[in-house]
Amino acid sequence: MQVDPTARFAALMAGPEHQVGLDELALLIAAHANPRLSLDDERARLDALADAAPVATPDGVSVHLFADMGFRGNTTDYYDPANSYLDVVLRRRIGIPITLALLAVEVGRRAGVDLRLVGMPGHVLVDAAGVPDTWWDPFDGGTALDRTGCAALYRRIAGPEAELDTDALLPIGPFAVAARMLANLQRVHHARRDRHSLAWVLRLRSSVPGVPMTERRLLASTLAADGRFAEAATELDALTTLAAEAGDADLAEESAQGATRLRARLN
Repeated sequence: MQVDPTARFAALMAGPEHQVGLDELALLIAAHANPRLSLDDERARLDALADAAPVATPDGVSVHLFADMGFRGNTTDYYDPANSYLDVVLRRRIGIPITLALLAVEVGRRAGVDLRLVGMPGHVLVDAAGVPDTWWDPFDGGTALDRTGCAALYRRIAGPEAELDTDALLPIGPFAVAARMLANLQRVHHARRDRHSLAWVLRLRSSVPGVPMTERRLLASTLAADGRFAEAATELDALTTLAAEAGDADLAEESAQGATRLRARLN
């Protein structure tokens, strides 16, 4: 039976976070760009990568993926949206930090290696449970970094005076991973003026716990700009309810009025 990727993603976001698999999360996002994607086939590719790992250690997984198998950062077209789609990353063997880190975590899990995705601002890394003061940069061939190396990398990204907060090197959970992957795609599709893709990205982001409820207002605006007035009004209805439950009467009233105006355009 074919899975509805939007409904399944929303169900994952509504359930316990510890039950969310990063592989399924990433593949459901990718399925919106490739409706023919088979989650089972892509998971089998991850299984095969893990089975081929010669050494079940953090360094072993890193060497296997980034040296032996040639996975690397896409330095020539960083903002290609395909860099965020795990199925495409598996085929092209190029990606951005978050998809390459997620790949390492999922291959490691299958190989019995407890790797974690670390959400350093601007550049996702990987660490391993029980291995202190060591992080791996999947975008740079799996280079191992200590805390000083991470701070230097952060300064290259954020500026020479930037200070790396200690909390920036802690692992993040699936909900934060989802929000971050979708934020990347939101920026890319907005820059490309791809309203169709931007709409599904915003719809998924709106279901992620912790994402501001006003994301639905942006979704409604995107749908309306594409002439999808009924869908836009439905999103504003949902925002009206959420705002009322949160005690934000102004936002609730504004959203309700916006929904009314959009439905008037259908007559």
